Amino acid sequence: MPLALAACGFTPAYQKGGPAEALLGTVRAADPSTKDAFAFVQRIEERLGRPERHAYDLTYEIGTRTVGVGITADNRTTRYNLEGWVRYRLVDGAGTTVAQGRAQSFTAFAATGSTVAMLAAEEDAQVRLMRILADQVVAQMIAQLARRG
Repeated sequence: MPLALAACGFTPAYQKGGPAEALLGTVRAADPSTKDAFAFVQRIEERLGRPERHAYDLTYEIGTRTVGVGITADNRTTRYNLEGWVRYRLVDGAGTTVAQGRAQSFTAFAATGSTVAMLAAEEDAQVRLMRILADQVVAQMIAQLARRG
């Protein structure tokens, strides 16, 4: 099986010298200014490490919206979808864009129980969504670097 993959040009992204290695410890994300951005940057750093040497700048724009999806007969919303997107750009030290794109996803939370419980569920959903989006951005950046060769 490994020989068949090698013959088709497949190269593991996380192998020594692979495109993922080029990003490890080298990506400096723009400073977060919101809770969502903080959770997003935190996940980027979990995946790629804190920048030990500065080779790439990552800029991003995050957007979210909350949509009621579970409505009872008496018109109370009991479940919400939290939809989100991030537009990003990875630039090297020479100012050349090496990766860019958009990621989007959603998660959900329940609005049943106390107000405190609902607020906690919403905050947890926001963090989950930012982690999902950050994981997608990392995967896209690795794929784009692999294509650049």
